[in-house]
Amino acid sequence: MEHRARPPQDILPAYFFECWVPEAVAADEDRRRRLGDTEATVVFSLAGEGGGEFTVEIAEGMVRGREGRIEDPDLLVELDVQTWRDLNAGRISAPEALLKRRLRFHGSFLLGLKLHLILG
Repeated sequence: MEHRARPPQDILPAYFFECWVPEAVAADEDRRRRLGDTEATVVFSLAGEGGGEFTVEIAEGMVRGREGRIEDPDLLVELDVQTWRDLNAGRISAPEALLKRRLRFHGSFLLGLKLHLILG
């Protein structure tokens, strides 16, 4: 997975979730195959300057993102903007961020384990 494209360091979260991730998944046959029949809604809550809440819908091997939050997502991911940037840049792994309590999951832990297929 190291060969996958990484978003620019200065990417805005809204652009990342609404455009970059859906386009990256659509262009990556392996990632779509690994997503398989996953159907889920994930809310990302990014704390701090430039953050916000973003909903990502996964269905039919594709991803759609939008700004805002839905009630009762399958998974809620909470982190700060700096941790989000560090994850995107590969400076920290998701397991390391979890252990350091920089990343929190609420909901389907198994879905949380699949997030690297969407974002990684």
